[in-house]
Amino acid sequence: MAVKNSFDMKSWLDWPEDIKMREPAAIARYERKFRKEIAFWKFVQFKFYEQWESFRAYVNGLGIKILGDMPIYVAMDSADTWANPEIFQLYDDGDPIAVAGCPPDYFSATGQLWGNPLYDWDYLEQTDYEWWFERIKAASKLYDITRIDHFRAFASYYSIPYPAENAVNGEWVVGPRIKFFRMMEEVVGKFEIVAEDLGTLTPDVTELMEQTGYPGMKVLEFAFDSGEENDYLPHKYTNNCVVYTGTHDNDTLMGWLETANPKDVSYAREYCKMPPDEPFNWGLIRTAYESKADMAIVPMQDLLGLGKEARMNTPSVLGSNWTWRVTEDALTNELAEKLKSMSVRCGRLED
Repeated sequence: MAVKNSFDMKSWLDWPEDIKMREPAAIARYERKFRKEIAFWKFVQFKFYEQWESFRAYVNGLGIKILGDMPIYVAMDSADTWANPEIFQLYDDGDPIAVAGCPPDYFSATGQLWGNPLYDWDYLEQTDYEWWFERIKAASKLYDITRIDHFRAFASYYSIPYPAENAVNGEWVVGPRIKFFRMMEEVVGKFEIVAEDLGTLTPDVTELMEQTGYPGMKVLEFAFDSGEENDYLPHKYTNNCVVYTGTHDNDTLMGWLETANPKDVSYAREYCKMPPDEPFNWGLIRTAYESKADMAIVPMQDLLGLGKEARMNTPSVLGSNWTWRVTEDALTNELAEKLKSMSVRCGRLED
């Protein structure tokens, strides 16, 4: 951060060659030059962890667990990539050989070009996945449960040659699969993991889910697609899953209600056995809580019945993502009692 600030926040790929490639003499020179700035950023990190540990101890003391998110990929312009170029598929000058994304599908004719650097899994295997296991250890210190985003990439990941304008010409490449997780348990130990297994699942992904035993995700907004049978309908669930009314990448329930096919909305009301006076969002929240899923998660926006103006994130779209914030006056005792009553009634909380 100290060096980045000195170059007007340019990507490390645009820094002078010596510090870009982390030549020892350059590292030493910049450490001397920005000694105070480096100390400041160390202090910022120290204060974050100090405050986070206090917060976590407080909520754990109330019997509440924290579920945190771990994106499978890191950004190209990140401290991880700059400091550990050997673990990524990069050329000698730091440019990526291939980048991450998703192939064309029903939702996008050209796929999704994310642009994250891909891991060099052969090198990581040779180093006993040391970097990855350190990352997982760090997550376990922050969270009680860790949700691994884009879990399917451990089975096979989509590789798009760099540079590319879209994701059309990528290919699937075999990932580290079950060997990674068996070694992880030996090195790191067991802790709670939720696997984000959304999207089109191929047999290798299904096999990896079964081998690890991790719970996958079920999203109710995906369940009511014109009456078609799909694995997101609650009667298809096993206990070993986590049901969400929607995720950070979805519209809110009330936003979905405004834009969904009327047949899908009608089917949702019928399936969830909503009485005429039950608000739509609470009908789906109740259905999630009544399901056999071991864990049910409801975004705050859905509890508050907010519309699309409160959407958290629209994938692959830059702009106003991650700007919504809950206000203190929205968290009423009435809402708390309603949620508690439903939790007790559905066997998710002891009275």
